Amino acid sequence: MARPTIVVAAGVFSRGDEVLAFRRRPDLAAGGSWEFPGGKVEATESPAQALARELEEELGCRVVVGGLVDRTTTTIGEVDIDLVVHRVEPVGQWPTTSTDHDLIRWVHRADLRQLDWAPPDLPAVAALSPGA
Repeated sequence: MARPTIVVAAGVFSRGDEVLAFRRRPDLAAGGSWEFPGGKVEATESPAQALARELEEELGCRVVVGGLVDRTTTTIGEVDIDLVVHRVEPVGQWPTTSTDHDLIRWVHRADLRQLDWAPPDLPAVAALSPGA
């Protein structure tokens, strides 16, 4: 029997050689892990539409969704997570708060692998790291 698949969209904010990393609140699933912000894609949405909606809900930040960084499916327990990661640009200010994260920080691309990333985000981290 096939595992259920959840399609999730996530966004990468970057400036120069730095990327914004988000640490999940400890009371949430995968709490304490780093990730790129976003959320589940609803049946009526494209990944880009879901990403724009989720970032406005989570971060209070309107964005322009850019190019694809990575799309990889990762098995977590009994579920496959199809994570679609796009570059995003804020419309206005950079995000500084989040409903789902307790820490947001700029990380140099060379240092991304030093953080404890949620497994679905690792392929995007690899794609963003120097030498990728």
